[in-house]
Amino acid sequence: MEFVCDAPDGKTWFRLESELEAARESEAMAHAVEKHFRRAWDDAAARYAPGDLPFIERDIGLASHIRRTMPLFLTLRDEDGVPLATAMVRPARQQDPSFRPIVVGRANADPYPEHAAAIEALGAHLGVTLDRAICYPYRR
Repeated sequence: MEFVCDAPDGKTWFRLESELEAARESEAMAHAVEKHFRRAWDDAAARYAPGDLPFIERDIGLASHIRRTMPLFLTLRDEDGVPLATAMVRPARQQDPSFRPIVVGRANADPYPEHAAAIEALGAHLGVTLDRAICYPYRR
């Protein structure tokens, strides 16, 4: 995991960087972030065009291409490292108006009542609006 930013009340946002981290997040949070991470990774890898590089060099830029183009998968943790919420937001350089960010809590519960300040801090850090009406897909 990679540190992203601090949030109020001793909470911290981290970026999930591997399928294993996404799998552990899915297990700890009882939701399907691993499936979405894997799908996004595969989609980004499929869009990679190495150009006319020799065979042995063609995948050198694949990892950085994936990192730049796939959505950011983030986890909010408390001071003890306990996961509190999971977010998927667009990469900073991408301007895809059809992309919908998602923020969920354990078992897809609404994280906003308890973690709104932390979610707002993440949005401010990334320069995006993470409004509950847009980001929480299971509104009732």
